[in-house]
Amino acid sequence: MDYLKFLQQEIHTTVAATVDDDGLPVTCAIDIMDADENGLYFLTAKGKGFYHRLKTQGYLALTGMKGRDTLSCVAVSVRGKIRELGEAPLPRLLQKNPYMKEIYPTAESQKALTVFQLFEGTGEWFDLSQKPIQRFSFSIGQRKSEKEGFRITDACTGCRACEEVCPQNCIDFGFLPAVIQQEHCLHCGNCQQACPQNAVIREGAR
Repeated sequence: MDYLKFLQQEIHTTVAATVDDDGLPVTCAIDIMDADENGLYFLTAKGKGFYHRLKTQGYLALTGMKGRDTLSCVAVSVRGKIRELGEAPLPRLLQKNPYMKEIYPTAESQKALTVFQLFEGTGEWFDLSQKPIQRFSFSIGQRKSEKEGFRITDACTGCRACEEVCPQNCIDFGFLPAVIQQEHCLHCGNCQQACPQNAVIREGAR
């Protein structure tokens, strides 16, 4: 599945996080104007604090959600490096997103705008509408997807204590050590807490 196209076309409006000069998080809503094999594209006005934070930090994290409620929700999260492309891609983005011309209606007013590209990073697809839930990791550009979640080590004895507390029943005991089906795991940590052998470890913890 093309997760970036889904983010642009099916979700479009996302909540983005940057860091201010004091190292504190700041969020704002941004629209994903385009997506291709090279990343995500969005724009902002050069007078905004958001523009200053982008230029200073060179990094962005964002999440978009689609669904009527929590149990019908699909979320796509992306984080990575960004770069300013300037005004050159602006005509293409305005043509694809004509509503922006109502906000910046004239050529003179559009001079305030500049385009950014998120060109390298990682992302995650998280679908609560499926049973069991589905999650998949993906990468953008040269960045490789990072392993994150829980893994069962060779210390596993097959006692099944973790099975009793797993809300998604996503632990496969057809193997020893047992295997967590990562595409269905909530990352709740119950398995790690319940294991009497301390056989469950967390990977990619931040």
